[in-house]
Amino acid sequence: MTKTIDRRRNLRIALALAGLSVMLGACNTTGDVVTTQTVPTDYRMRHPIAVQEAKRSIVIFVGKARGGLSTAQHADVMGIAQDWVREGTGSVVVDVPIDTTNSRAAGATYREIRAVLGSGGVPSRAIVQHPYRPEDPALLPTIRLSYSRIAAVAGPCGLWPEDMGPSILDPGYNENRPYFNLGCATQRNLAAMIDNPADLEQPRAETPAYTARRDIAFDRYRKGTTTATTYPEAEKAKLSDTGK
Repeated sequence: MTKTIDRRRNLRIALALAGLSVMLGACNTTGDVVTTQTVPTDYRMRHPIAVQEAKRSIVIFVGKARGGLSTAQHADVMGIAQDWVREGTGSVVVDVPIDTTNSRAAGATYREIRAVLGSGGVPSRAIVQHPYRPEDPALLPTIRLSYSRIAAVAGPCGLWPEDMGPSILDPGYNENRPYFNLGCATQRNLAAMIDNPADLEQPRAETPAYTARRDIAFDRYRKGTTTATTYPEAEKAKLSDTGK
């Protein structure tokens, strides 16, 4: 009788242990670590500055009773010619209106534009005329000059893919992460201020040393005299001797 009771008790203990092991095993459904893609916390990774081809353009207003360029327009065309020599990657395209009230004046202005571009260093083969008919005749047709160049760009800004406030829909709202649009304006302004986009990829080559000034300094050093430069006009700009 005692042996029978012991067998039943041992059976109940074994069944209880088996059930406990099954429940504990159900807690781990997979051995793989599941990761989800999150927004980078570094704003330079969220809004990288890219180097790509962009357009540079200016607009020349032409009246129907006058052909040619004004003084300000002449300076604008000369400026775009000099910029093209430095950064242009294609032709200078000149959009000239036709079949308009100012088409005759626009033709005369285009000839002067070609002359100014040529004097600014743009070869004639790089100037392309593109006639066009304005879609809205009520607007004053203009001449547009444009060319392609390499530029640094970032953005677009103003994107809000997630709610900025606490939300159960955002799994990282309690992790104090920066919001998506943070830093976009800074990156975009920095890209606009970059003079040469190649500076983002590699440093510029060093310019030759100014040998004339270097020879004077070396000669003074060999003679044992001071190599510092004296500027007599520096004292003239002082308003007070306080602090001497």
